This record gives sequence, structure tokens and C-alpha cells, in this order.
Amino acid sequence: MMVFTKTENLLKILLPYRAQNKIGFIPTMGALHTGHLSLVKKALEKNDCVVVSIFVNPTQFDNSSDLKKYPRTLEKDVTLLETLQGTVYIFTPDTKTLYGETVNSKKYRLGAIASEMEGRHRKGHFDGVATVISLFFKVILPNNAYFGQKDFQQLQIIKKLVEIEKLPIKIIGCPIVREKNGLAMSSRNKRLGQQQLENATIISKILKEVRSQFKKKSIQELNKLVENRFKQSSLQLEYFEIANEKTLKTVSRKRKENKYRAFIAAFSKEVRLIDNMALN
Repeated sequence: MMVFTKTENLLKILLPYRAQNKIGFIPTMGALHTGHLSLVKKALEKNDCVVVSIFVNPTQFDNSSDLKKYPRTLEKDVTLLETLQGTVYIFTPDTKTLYGETVNSKKYRLGAIASEMEGRHRKGHFDGVATVISLFFKVILPNNAYFGQKDFQQLQIIKKLVEIEKLPIKIIGCPIVREKNGLAMSSRNKRLGQQQLENATIISKILKEVRSQFKKKSIQELNKLVENRFKQSSLQLEYFEIANEKTLKTVSRKRKENKYRAFIAAFSKEVRLIDNMALN
């Protein structure tokens, strides 16, 4: 286990692995949890070494308060990663190391998938995500990169980014890891009090209910069901959408040949939580 803050030092240690074509990469913003560890374990199965980046990316936040309050727990993150067996390198650059003198996001033509859901509610978010991931990709040059499906839309964006930039990187989506009570693991959960954590389980419960009712009810009926469930909860619903899994377009009618996924974004006080679930 080694921690790097400078690009040139990381590149030196990665050089021998390039010939083997087995470098795995997991980008994170820190505040690591079991979900992150599952990605690293998956990467260690198929790669000779794995790079885990820890960097809170300013260009993907549309809320300065959210950026300021995002949990930063580097020492705990390093300790957690040290529990794993395998060759793991941690890369924690500062903003200047990664971006240079000007911290701006690049404008990408990511297509319609970037204007749905998160793209509609967080302006410029995906340009910021694509920019920072592109910067990391070009430094690390991984063969395989791993992303959790909790950020399902982001996963599709990264696949599009690799296509646009013609990068020889395989993007691997990994299942959502949940707490025993069903809550999707997230770094933002660390900002929740005990009662908030308990109340937030309503998100996964609603998604499970939607999945169980998906064949029986229309999209409109399911939308109303979710609206009513949130009215009875302490969380504030930002959006609920049932979307085509391939295009991410919101649907109003089901078709047998398509795969669908339900997406939720909601607030527990000022903490924003997202989750999703495959429906068929």
C-alpha cells in the first residue's frame, strides 16, 4: 500500500505494470465504505495492481455548500484500504496537480443521456464528472475501470466518454452494495444522524415496492404511488422516474422488449441521496 500525491511518482511505480496490461482503476471522492471496497476487491481479481483515487472534484458540484460539507476522511480511507490483500496504490492529488492553474470543466457532447434526471437537476454536473475522469484516465492509463451502479447514469456517461475520446479502457459496472436495512451505501450517509439513516431506508423500500408492482400497475399509477409514499415520509422527493435502461429516457408506457429501471433522488434535510433499481 502506497499513497501518492504527485503524478510523476505514481507513473514511475505503474511503469512495470503497463507491459502486463493489467492496471485497474477506481475513482472515488473518499469517505470510503464497504461499497468502495467491493469495487477494489473486484478489480484485484482481474488486475495486477489497482489505483484508487481520492479527490473531491469541485467541477461536478453545483452547490458550493455541498462541496464544502462533503466528508473528507483520508486517514480512515487509507486504513480501510490497508485491510485488503493485493497491490493497491492510492492517488490523492490536489486540485492544481490534476487541473493545472485553471479549474474548469470541459464541455462534452454526451448526448441525450446527460440531459435526463441528474443532468436536468444538476446543471454542468456531468461535464465536471467527465472532465475529472478524463484527466485521471490520461494520467493512469488503466486497462479496466470500475464504477458502482448506484450512480447508474454516471456509469453510462463514462462509457460514452470512453467512446468519444477513443480510450482503450474497459468500463465495468458493479452491483449496488446496501446496508442490512436496504439503504444504498454512500459517502453522503456519513452526514446523516441515526434517525435520518433510519428514515432514509424509505428510498429502497419504495423502489422494492415499485419493482413488485411493476407488472401490475401502469407507469402513471406507480408515479402516484411513489408520490404518496414520500408525502408520508420525512424525506423530500426531488424526482422519481422510470426510464428505459438503455436510453435513460423517462417513459410513460411499458414495452415488452425494453428493460426499465426506477430512479429516485431525495433530500434528508440538506443531504441529497440517490438510488435506483432494475424493474424487469
